[in-house]
Amino acid sequence: MLGRRSFLMILALFAAALPAPLTAVRAADQTLSPEEARAIAKEAYIYGFPLVDNYRVQYSYFVDKSDPEYKAPWNTLFNTARVYTPEDKAIQTPNSDTPYSFVGADLRAEPLVFTVPAVETGRYYSLQFIDQYTFNFAYVGSRATGNEAGKFLLAGPGWKGETPPGIKQVIRSETDFAFVLYRTQLFDSADIDNVKKIQAGYAVEPLSRFLGQPAPPAPATIDFPKPLTREEQKASPEFFDELNFILQFSPTHPSETEIRARFADLGIGPDITFDPDTLSPEQQQAVKDGMAEAWAAFDDFKKNELETGKKTSGDTVGTREHLNGDYIARMSAAVLGIYGNSKEEALYPIYFTDDQQQPLTGANRYTLRFGPDELPPVNAFWSLTLYELPESLLYANPLNRYLINSPMLPGLKRDADGGITLRIQHDSPAADEDANWLPAPSGPFFTAMRLYWPKQEALDGQWKAPPLQKSNCPPVRRMHHDDEIRVLFPRAGARGGGRCAGANRRQRRARHAR
Repeated sequence: MLGRRSFLMILALFAAALPAPLTAVRAADQTLSPEEARAIAKEAYIYGFPLVDNYRVQYSYFVDKSDPEYKAPWNTLFNTARVYTPEDKAIQTPNSDTPYSFVGADLRAEPLVFTVPAVETGRYYSLQFIDQYTFNFAYVGSRATGNEAGKFLLAGPGWKGETPPGIKQVIRSETDFAFVLYRTQLFDSADIDNVKKIQAGYAVEPLSRFLGQPAPPAPATIDFPKPLTREEQKASPEFFDELNFILQFSPTHPSETEIRARFADLGIGPDITFDPDTLSPEQQQAVKDGMAEAWAAFDDFKKNELETGKKTSGDTVGTREHLNGDYIARMSAAVLGIYGNSKEEALYPIYFTDDQQQPLTGANRYTLRFGPDELPPVNAFWSLTLYELPESLLYANPLNRYLINSPMLPGLKRDADGGITLRIQHDSPAADEDANWLPAPSGPFFTAMRLYWPKQEALDGQWKAPPLQKSNCPPVRRMHHDDEIRVLFPRAGARGGGRCAGANRRQRRARHAR
């Protein structure tokens, strides 16, 4: 006699063979206990969050023309000849090192052909191929394919053609939609015209145009629903209805047949209706509780795995095979920095806390020191970028400085031994330390280091990111009085008073000298 799970799996396979209108008949199993509903909701939320947040970004970039973040229609290349600023809000934790280019790929009708130009040796560039699950399934660029010119074909799950002449590599996406994110290294502000020339050499076209053949029939028009906001994603049960829409274009991977059948018990899956109103009051509450438990699981993972260093960014992003069913790691990557690179392409040492395991805040001062021979080992470049919390976006500051990176090395102040000390704080340091200052907000923040095309010693752990140290000197406090700024110093004998007072006096003299 078949068990309920086996029966549901057979029913799902049978339904997949039916015409589309007949598949939308499943709904949540009304016999689910609240405990079962809560467990499924938690598991499905952790599984589905990256897909839902990915859809939010793609809708903003490629669907909603009224959105200030809109880029271009599907299958159209869009170049941004600038780096990101605090005004860019769609993607959390963006880098501000490399101007981006974007393609939202709709692969339902036919593949796309991507052309890249020859890029001079010494300049990093990459194309990151991301599917709807947020897996990084392929790369083109300096590390992966070299800096020479080439043409690459991106095909969806339904394409069964032969590799055309002139194509260097066929890249397969397991989902109907994909996101291709380009990064082109910018050395400094005077280099922007060189970046524009490289971007002008990027091209995307349908396979039929590349071959000079008639285009295939257009795919069905999709009525893309407006996505939930980031705040709504956290607690609205409509999250699962949105997930169902996305799963229509994400064929079930063989490794996930069982988990997707389990989700179906709660009305979660492609061509299934998720309607909270059909659930009992107890089941409705269980769904909300399951979503809350998913966020609690994320908090626990962040605190006990990421912040302790047991796991790194390299453990949370990459291919399906690399993540191997670690859905909470995939969720954490989407929450903290969606579209992070695979570790071979970039490593991201992140500082959520200081060397005393305390959260970072502009109420304190911090230093990050690299010894003379301890700079991040990279084949391309490295950077340290600051993000304001809770939004995880770039922090607007008077200097318009959002990061310090390796192209800035010639202008940084060196320590007596040749090392470099970066200063992360809200108040400005002494005049001779301004070059090494990364401005911080007055409240909470975190910083992310980026190592693009890391060398082996970074990948295997021989090189480790230095600690972010809390300074013993408290920040300078300022009060406005009669249009003058008075700087208050710690009292003599206070904790760190003598040394800190001296440092603050030097800072005061430097300000008066400006």
